[in-house]
Amino acid sequence: MERKINTELLRWKKNPSKPLLLYGPKQIGKTYSVLEFGKNNYKNIAYFNTENYKELIDILKREKNPEKIIIKLGMLSGETIMKSDTLIILDNVNDNYIVKAIKLFGTEDNLYNIIMITSRKENLNKFKGEELYFKAMFRMDFEEFLANTDKKQLINFIRDSYENNKPMPFHQIALDIYNDYLITGGYPEVVDNYIKGVDSLKLESIKMKILDTIRKETILSYNLIDIPRSNEVLDSLPYQLLKDNKKFQYGNIKKGSRSKDYEASINTLGVNGIVNRSFRLIDVKSPLSSFKDNESFKLYINDVGLLYTMMHISKMKFMQDDDIRRTLIENDVANTLISMGYSLYYYQSEGKTEISFVIQNRMGEIIPIEILNMNLSKAKALSVFISKFKVNKSIRLTDDNFSIKKNIRYVPVYATFCLKEI
Repeated sequence: MERKINTELLRWKKNPSKPLLLYGPKQIGKTYSVLEFGKNNYKNIAYFNTENYKELIDILKREKNPEKIIIKLGMLSGETIMKSDTLIILDNVNDNYIVKAIKLFGTEDNLYNIIMITSRKENLNKFKGEELYFKAMFRMDFEEFLANTDKKQLINFIRDSYENNKPMPFHQIALDIYNDYLITGGYPEVVDNYIKGVDSLKLESIKMKILDTIRKETILSYNLIDIPRSNEVLDSLPYQLLKDNKKFQYGNIKKGSRSKDYEASINTLGVNGIVNRSFRLIDVKSPLSSFKDNESFKLYINDVGLLYTMMHISKMKFMQDDDIRRTLIENDVANTLISMGYSLYYYQSEGKTEISFVIQNRMGEIIPIEILNMNLSKAKALSVFISKFKVNKSIRLTDDNFSIKKNIRYVPVYATFCLKEI
């Protein structure tokens, strides 16, 4: 499948003196993408699944000489490992001894190409070091969904309309496909079966299997009591997000729940990319990170298709209920912004006026992003925000076509992937 990570891998290949550590949740296509990259760009691949591979770990524990490590890796894999022409892949890396050994290759004169893969982002704290290059991978966004469903030309039309602020000629077609994406989501196995035309019940069963995998991942929590609590947090998300006030409330997990009981579980889910947290801003000043309210936040699951499945709704209910659809859009926008490198914040005034997202770009500009509530004929929240905080750029995500009205950019919900260029 065509993934954005391929561009990053090719960029790394041009200067691979540092081994690459690729991280992201399970089943988002990390191993598949790296193997495809290896097949297309190297003479051969030396692949190791490090999970419970005692012989490999023993070698990497003992050996301190890079050339001796390479010789023994070649013997284990049965592959001749050549400088620059062999891709060495170490999958499911969770052991610090493996990383310490691979760091020996993080020198300017290194010519061995090594990629490590992990689904435990929390390990990065113990793996960190200048000897490694780190890269995150995410589920497919809508642009990747279009690319893999033979709609590349539509991507070009969307980007052209975004860059030139002009109506997109195939607007309704793009909206219809985006609605399919909100239901399907961006996990590769689900998208692959969607492309093959399997029925909706089969797609739902695949997503349930992915949810089970995510739930099983919580067994790696450091504290045993956090395992069921992490799953309780996940199970509460549909209700938390469908409320009028989408702020995460511990009491909605179960009666009597408190923040101190669940904070560790939420942190683990967040660090490992299973959920994304958006903090309420107490003021809108630069840097935004200095004005977040740590006690008030929303939680979004990392894939909109999974949220759709967790809601237990039909496609007809999805199409008829604007609140459900808007909730799914908000979850997708959160994930897309995270994949672009933005931190998530939202703003809520005393009068409950809310801006769904407030981001800050690399130039330090503060940009509010409002998801237009289709049930309201006149949306005033964004106008009030602009007037109060004197921001120069603002986005209103809508079902309408591209336009600019009163200095507000109207961007169709399907074009969120273009916001990286703000």
